Amino acid sequence: MLDRIALIVVIIGAVNWGCIGLFNLDLVAFCFGGTLSLASRVIYCVVGLAGLWCISLLFRSRMD
Repeated sequence: MLDRIALIVVIIGAVNWGCIGLFNLDLVAFCFGGTLSLASRVIYCVVGLAGLWCISLLFRSRMD
């Protein structure tokens, strides 16, 4: 369950980075009051932690 949540959060973060690259629009900063707001920083940290969690998915054996 945690793997799936982490993957969803990472995908949302990737979409945000895509919007920054393509449109110069940071959706997290736009929705939560700028890149330095506490809410935005918490979101960025959650996405980063989810990314670290997803790294572990690469090295786990798949249980069938």
